[in-house]
Amino acid sequence: MDLHTWMAYLVAACIIAVSPGSGAVLSMSHGLSYGVRKTSATILGLQLGLLLILLIAGAGVGSLLIASETAFNAVKIVGACYLIYIGFAQWRAKGGIIDTEAEQPASGSWQKRALSGFLTNATNPKGIIFMVAVLPQFMTTERPLWLQLLILAATTLAVDTVVMHGYAGSASVLRRLLRDSRAMRIQNKVFGGLLMLVGMGLFFVKRTQSAA
Repeated sequence: MDLHTWMAYLVAACIIAVSPGSGAVLSMSHGLSYGVRKTSATILGLQLGLLLILLIAGAGVGSLLIASETAFNAVKIVGACYLIYIGFAQWRAKGGIIDTEAEQPASGSWQKRALSGFLTNATNPKGIIFMVAVLPQFMTTERPLWLQLLILAATTLAVDTVVMHGYAGSASVLRRLLRDSRAMRIQNKVFGGLLMLVGMGLFFVKRTQSAA
């Protein structure tokens, strides 16, 4: 892969990562609730989900999902319902006083947070559509496709990991300003509501015109 092609993709990857989405909302939500260190497990899950999307898109399965209305709708419904579920769960969560020396609120196991991140990205059909549309623009048949995909995937994951930690860190700073139960209830409803809105928005995602 030429350096200028990689640089162009790096810029695109930064724009993709910074653009607000379900992953960013989840990172901020967990960063505010658990702090950056514990949110690293969530971000790991997000990256595993993103890697799955990259592999699907790179293998051409993403094109099949776009071409098959049944497969596309199945992924869309699962992703939308999951985001609405975790959003509703957070919206209902009770506020707890945040103590910087205590683990408040209860964060659960790191596996649970990682699974939450993984499912958030892996069941997002918009990610598959986007990657199917974007990746071919930076790949050529003149070089091994697997090597190009490896480079693009590594770049995407590295950039997204940094950006998601940035979102989590920014939200974590607010923890000192939200030390009472009322403030925690408000943040739970705000981020829970945002996750539910993102989930409901997935129901309106449609296949590309060329695939219809």
